[in-house]
Amino acid sequence: MNNLVPVQDIERMAASVAKSGLFGIKTAEQAVALMLIAQAEGSHPAIAARDFHVISGRPALKADAMLARFQAAGGKVRWSSYTDQLVAAVFSHPAGGEVEISWSIQQAKQAGLTGKDVWKQYPRAMLRARVISEGIRTVFPGVAVGIYTPEEVGDFDAKPAMRDMGTAEVVEPDAAGVLEAARSVAVEGTEALRNYWKTLSAGARDQLRDHVDFLKAAAQAADATTTIEVTE
Repeated sequence: MNNLVPVQDIERMAASVAKSGLFGIKTAEQAVALMLIAQAEGSHPAIAARDFHVISGRPALKADAMLARFQAAGGKVRWSSYTDQLVAAVFSHPAGGEVEISWSIQQAKQAGLTGKDVWKQYPRAMLRARVISEGIRTVFPGVAVGIYTPEEVGDFDAKPAMRDMGTAEVVEPDAAGVLEAARSVAVEGTEALRNYWKTLSAGARDQLRDHVDFLKAAAQAADATTTIEVTE
């Protein structure tokens, strides 16, 4: 895209997208962050609404959009199996070679992913999304840096069965310290914030509940800024 869309116009578009309730985008801030990413990648900001979903505050690039980007960049895919039990494909790109990726329903069960209704209703589509994401990240990761598919994002909160190890005394840090640490992580981007959140105890998470939206917005803004700096 040759002409950059002014920030003021992006903000107006973002407000309209958020108000529409479409694409899982709930706030104008989320829409702005995604639109800035799209513009930094050379696309019109409105493309962000078409290609991305926001799920539980996390940006997710649709599997079809990820595959389309891969093919537009010279990548090729050949499907060798496409059933509810097994999806497999060969991915190739001039810059990354060739690899065959497969995901079976048994693998998904072992990973603790199949407990959700969407896996029971659409196993083939969920396996396909996993294959696309892993194949493209392996052969040509530049297409999907720091971005996951909606299917992957939906599984982030899936937790394996835990064995009872008894009780232990947990000493929580003070709320101010937890917030300050979370802020310092948020400026590193969404993935860093997500990984940090996993390390927190239930008590520490409760201390941050009122600040979650702020932390997510800061992380998404950091992602967008990083993308713009790299593109420039």
